Amino acid sequence: MSGIIPPIARKQPHVLKHHGDERIDDYYWLRDDDRQSPEVLAHLAAENRYHKASFAPFESLQQTLFQELVGRVDKDESSVPYRWHGHWYYKRYRGDDEYPLFGRKHALEGEEQLLLDANERAEGKEFYSLGGLSVSPDETLLAISEDTLSRRIYTIRIKRLDQESWLEDSLTDTDGEIVWANDNKHLFYIAKDPQTLLGNRVYCHRLGDPQANDRLVYQETDDSFYLSIGKSLDESRILLTHESTLTSEVSVLDAHQAEGHFKPLLPRETGHEYSVAKRGDEYYILTNWQAVNFRLMKAPESSFADKHSWQEILPADESRRLEDLLVLKDYLVVQYRRQGLSQILIQPNDAPAYELSFDDAAYVVGLDVNPTQDSHYLRIYYASPSTPESIYQVDLTQTTPRQLLKQERVLGNFDSQHYQTERLFIDARDGAKVPVTLVYRKDRFRQDGSNPLYQYGYGAYGYTIEPDFDSAILSLLDRGIVYAVAHIRGGEMLGRPWYDAGRLKQKQNSFNDFVDVTQALVKLGYCARDKVVASGGSAGGLLMGAVINQAPQHYLAVAAHVPFVDVVTTMLDESLPLTTNEYDEWGNPNQVEAYRYMLSYSPYDNICRQAYPHLLVTTGLHDSQVQYFEPAKWVAKLREFKQDDHLLLFHIDMEAGHGGKSGRYRHYEDTAEEYAFFLGLLGLA
Repeated sequence: MSGIIPPIARKQPHVLKHHGDERIDDYYWLRDDDRQSPEVLAHLAAENRYHKASFAPFESLQQTLFQELVGRVDKDESSVPYRWHGHWYYKRYRGDDEYPLFGRKHALEGEEQLLLDANERAEGKEFYSLGGLSVSPDETLLAISEDTLSRRIYTIRIKRLDQESWLEDSLTDTDGEIVWANDNKHLFYIAKDPQTLLGNRVYCHRLGDPQANDRLVYQETDDSFYLSIGKSLDESRILLTHESTLTSEVSVLDAHQAEGHFKPLLPRETGHEYSVAKRGDEYYILTNWQAVNFRLMKAPESSFADKHSWQEILPADESRRLEDLLVLKDYLVVQYRRQGLSQILIQPNDAPAYELSFDDAAYVVGLDVNPTQDSHYLRIYYASPSTPESIYQVDLTQTTPRQLLKQERVLGNFDSQHYQTERLFIDARDGAKVPVTLVYRKDRFRQDGSNPLYQYGYGAYGYTIEPDFDSAILSLLDRGIVYAVAHIRGGEMLGRPWYDAGRLKQKQNSFNDFVDVTQALVKLGYCARDKVVASGGSAGGLLMGAVINQAPQHYLAVAAHVPFVDVVTTMLDESLPLTTNEYDEWGNPNQVEAYRYMLSYSPYDNICRQAYPHLLVTTGLHDSQVQYFEPAKWVAKLREFKQDDHLLLFHIDMEAGHGGKSGRYRHYEDTAEEYAFFLGLLGLA
């Protein structure tokens, strides 16, 4: 590999001045919003050629790993059917097909009606993603949304199910969500701004009309808010949810009145977050009003706007974060999290509440598809790092054990008894206790501090990385690697305060937590000091970028996927997607204090002349969340500054976006690439 020359981007100083501070960005020219600049495309192509040549020693291992990964997949996997209106609905896969088929039956043992074969829709396309899929209330029409560019911009098409034909209606530039009015003639969708990619307008479309005639129902004027649209479980209301980092609002429309307008249940109040579930004339409300970790209340629609009239159902509890709610005819079902572990609480209307119990040291449990309010059956999903996803049904009228409907099949010689899951709390440098989920293969774990460690982290947006099952990591565990997820601050594993302690001017806690977990696992003998690899994507890529600037000596190799690394420059540019609506996450650098704090950790701005770990960086040219030029600039600057002969490989997928390759098999190519990079460097090929 010594004869392979990495591409060196030319330097063209670009001056950025803010708050009396001057930054010189030599690689700003790599930004091309049209993605058509011959010079930029030539540089990206050179990076791909260098990656391909340098990756050659790992190619055979990558192919071996890919075959392992896809070899565990049940080729004929299918979901558990659920009953909605007059049919049982499900999706299934067929053989080597990349995409699912959607079907339904009048009776479980009856003849299938194929609603959609996504493979036919994807044929001839480099990328294909099916967004929304919605059947009309009378079950005669199917609306779907599709993205073929990987920019998360969807086109809605409508199929007449009785005639197996597609209507001429085509609704472009949407966010993919679809909700039918109850008249089966109108549907609602959210249109995206083509520049910022924010979904900020809600339209009502009448079947047969051109899109230009669609009625604008609502327009969001505050760019800090996201919109999402859905339907109440009783199908009587269309729900429009407005959400920013700290504030939410719910507006409703009678689903029988397609020509009506949305009205807020409770107008937005800064710092107040709430969501609702409807039963009869009442709404059940998950709210953080006077409850940092939320409480459950209820109110009739007629007096909803007066918070002080709300009735408390479940009080606030600092040790319990209420997260999800299902309101059935005779039962309330609440999913909450205590000390990082999810629980299911069932409250009958006329009996004491009780909880479902689970045995694994770390696990994830949640509400599965429960499409009918008038039901006494509850479906939940359950998994742990050593237990494949399982779908259970609970008969709420009985005390009998829950019924296992289906467990994910893992092909090959998988046996859950070969693997051990552990849950630790690691002391961070400031005394906070950081949850860590560990899994390893029992007969490969030597308990003497000699095993390699793969550590994953994210730590942003209050998003919790669940201790879930992933068949792909078996390829690491079976080779003796200990797999760890550091549930660092910025996520919400330990409730809302855990999130707040890892955003804005406390963002440094996320980076410290990750490094402190690494050092503690070494000291505790879970791994060897010189055999630690780490990975993160998107905001987790920011985590990787900050960690290797601040503590590069602790990591042999790092993978940063679609990394958000040019924090200050991006957040100063309101024309880019996902900036103004994330000021409450990262800060608004137009304010001097926020600017200085963000600049203190921004990975791109803090590259220095030091040794860095081996690095694998990936992106997609069409990424809508983190633009390709962020990692492109970052890699170029790293090449200039790093003081080592370690690998720095940059792989640009010229067809994909933020989520990587599409298809249930193809996306494993990216996983196999990362694993081969790590295993090769660890000498485990």
